[in-house]
Amino acid sequence: MIKKLLHTRMRVNDLERTVKFYEALGLKVARRNTSPRGAQLAFLATPNSDEEIELCQMPPGSPAVQVQSDLMHLAFEVDDLVAYAAEMTRKGYPLSDGPTPMKNGGVIAFIDAPEGYEVELIQRPK
Repeated sequence: MIKKLLHTRMRVNDLERTVKFYEALGLKVARRNTSPRGAQLAFLATPNSDEEIELCQMPPGSPAVQVQSDLMHLAFEVDDLVAYAAEMTRKGYPLSDGPTPMKNGGVIAFIDAPEGYEVELIQRPK
């Protein structure tokens, strides 16, 4: 019987560049290690959640990651999407789409991670 979700793994080509991106978003590196197969791993803690994001860079000589368009995305809630987007742009990570008002009064936008994975930002209705 499944008890709970522990983490989601995402393969990346440049672990340090990707860690820097997620740290700019506000996530923290919980731990790092090397897998038995030699992959470099970084586990990111997500605010107000027990689940982690595992970033994995395979050993040299492994095939490069090529993220398919709209394959998957992570979604994070933010308090003020306009202010958050301005801060991310200042850090060098501008929105790739949005902000887009939703019928329920919320707002969404997207920002692209270094490998091409999308990150959805959601401001819930007030």
